[in-house]
Amino acid sequence: MAAAKPKINIVFIGHIDHGKSTTVGRLMYDTKNLSDQDYRKLEAIAQEKGKSTFAFAYLMDVTKEERDRGITIDVNYKKLETEKYSFTVIDAPGHQDYVKNMITGTAQSDAAVLVVASKDGIMAQTKEHAFLAQVMGIKQIVVVVNKMDEVEYKEDAFNKIKTDVLALLKRSGFKDDQLQVIPISAWNGENIIKAPADKMPWFKGPTLLDAINNFKAPEVLTGKPLRLPVQDVYNIKGVGTVPVGRVETGILRPNDKIVIMPENIATDIKSIEAHHEQLPEALPGDNIGFNLRKVGKGDIKRGSVLGPESNPPTVAEEFTAQIVVLNYPTAIAPGYTPVFHLHTAQMSCTITEFVKKIAPTQEDNPKFLKTGDAAIVKIKPLQPLVVESFKDFPQLGRFAIRDQGKTVAAGVVQEVKKKQF
Repeated sequence: MAAAKPKINIVFIGHIDHGKSTTVGRLMYDTKNLSDQDYRKLEAIAQEKGKSTFAFAYLMDVTKEERDRGITIDVNYKKLETEKYSFTVIDAPGHQDYVKNMITGTAQSDAAVLVVASKDGIMAQTKEHAFLAQVMGIKQIVVVVNKMDEVEYKEDAFNKIKTDVLALLKRSGFKDDQLQVIPISAWNGENIIKAPADKMPWFKGPTLLDAINNFKAPEVLTGKPLRLPVQDVYNIKGVGTVPVGRVETGILRPNDKIVIMPENIATDIKSIEAHHEQLPEALPGDNIGFNLRKVGKGDIKRGSVLGPESNPPTVAEEFTAQIVVLNYPTAIAPGYTPVFHLHTAQMSCTITEFVKKIAPTQEDNPKFLKTGDAAIVKIKPLQPLVVESFKDFPQLGRFAIRDQGKTVAAGVVQEVKKKQF
C-alpha cells in the first residue's frame, strides 16, 4: 500500500467578488478533482440563475442563499489531491458581515491563498484578511492577482498591484521569503496549472498549482494530547448528531473515551468520517465528522473542544495574554468587553486589568491602551470557554478581538487560570 500523502489545509481569502470561489472551482476542475459531469451540472444551475460565470464558484457556494446572492457566507471544504499533497481547500467568505466565519476557517489552516482582483486592487477585506491570516498563525501565503483578462493581461497592471500587495503583507507581519505573487485568470484558466500562460508569456514564475505544491506540510503533533475544536454540529437523518472539526493535536480513534469542554461531558467516539469515508483514526490536520455516544445536538456546539479523559481541555476562569491594539478609534480602558475569536469559539470577554504596557514604551498598570500599544492584560470570559496557553497548544492559544465589525486587537495566551468544576 502506498504511503499516505502529507496533508495541508489551505484557505482562500480576500475581498468579496475578487474570485475566490471561482479560483477554487477552476483549480479543482483543472486538476481533475472536479469531474466534467459534475461541472456540467454546476454550469446548468448557473445558467438557470442567469449567472453563467458563477459555474466554478457554485462548487464551493452550496447553499441557496449563497447561490442566489452570489456570495460566500459560510466556510466550505473540499478535498484536492495533487501528486504531492492531500489538500483540504477552505473557501472563506469575503463579505465583511461574515469575517467571523473567515477567522474560523483561517484558524484551521496551514497556508493561505490571498485573491486580489486586478481592476480593484487592495480593498478593505484584502487588508483585514491579510492581517487576520498572520494573527491566526498562517506563515505560508501566496497572492494571486485574479481577473487579469479584465486588464488585458498587461504586465504593468500586475506589477502595480504586486508592489502594493507586498507592502501590505510586510506591514501585516509576513516575511519577504514567505511571499509570492502570481497573475491568473481563474475563469479562463490562465496560469492555474499550465505554464507559461498563453496570454501572459511575460510571467516566468510558478502556476497556482506549483505554488501550493511548494507549501511545506505542518509538523504532525501526534505526541500531544488530543485537542479538537468543534467547527459545526449537524443533525443527520438516520445517523444522529454529527459534530465536525479539525484535529489540532493528538490522535482520535473509535471507542476513545473523551471529554467535551466547557460542557464537561464524558463520552466515547462511535465513528469517524472524512469526505464520506469511515476512518480507523484521525490525525492532526484531519477535518472530520464524528459520532458520539449519547450526545445530542444541544450538548455540543461550535467552540466546544474535545480532549482525552486523562488530559481534558482547559476551561478558563481567567487568562493572561499579550495583546497588540491594531485599530481602535479612542482609548481602551479596563472593563472593555469585546468579542474574542479564539480557535472556533466566539465569546464576549472582559479585559479586567492592564498588567503592563510593553511597547512602544514600558509602563506598569497603564490606565488605558490605544492603537499601536502592546501590553500584558488579564481577561475574563463571560461564559465558560476553552483556552490553552500558546506554548502548550498554539492553535488554541491565539485570538483576534473584534468590535463593531472591525478587528481591533490580537493576542496570544500566556497563562490560564483553570476554572474548577
